[in-house]
Amino acid sequence: MQQVSPTQFSDWLKEASTHGQPLVLDVRETWECELASIAPSSGFEVLIMPMQTVPARIVELDKKRPIACLCHHGSRSMQVASFLENHGFENVTNISGGIHAWSNQVDARVPTY
Repeated sequence: MQQVSPTQFSDWLKEASTHGQPLVLDVRETWECELASIAPSSGFEVLIMPMQTVPARIVELDKKRPIACLCHHGSRSMQVASFLENHGFENVTNISGGIHAWSNQVDARVPTY
C-alpha cells in the first residue's frame, strides 16, 4: 500500500490528479472532524466516512478515483486503505501520521487533539 506523509501530499495530489479529481476520505468519527479537519481545495474533495460505515457505504466510492485515506494518527486510515484495495480499488494511499501530522507538518492552524 502506498503511504504519503502530509508534506508529500501536494506531490501525490499532482500525480493523482492525472487520474481524476482526488478524494481525501476522512475515516474519523464526525466529532473528531468537527475538532480538526483539512480544508478541501479546488484540487481535491474531502468526504467524511467514519471507519465503521465504510463497508456499508463502499458503493458511494469510485474504484478508479484516486483516494487518500486520513484519520487521527494513520492506523484507521491504513486499515481502510487496505480494505479498499482488497475490494478492487485501484489508486488508494494512506496519509501517514494522520491529521495530527498534518497539523505539525503542513498547517499549524489545524488543532491537535
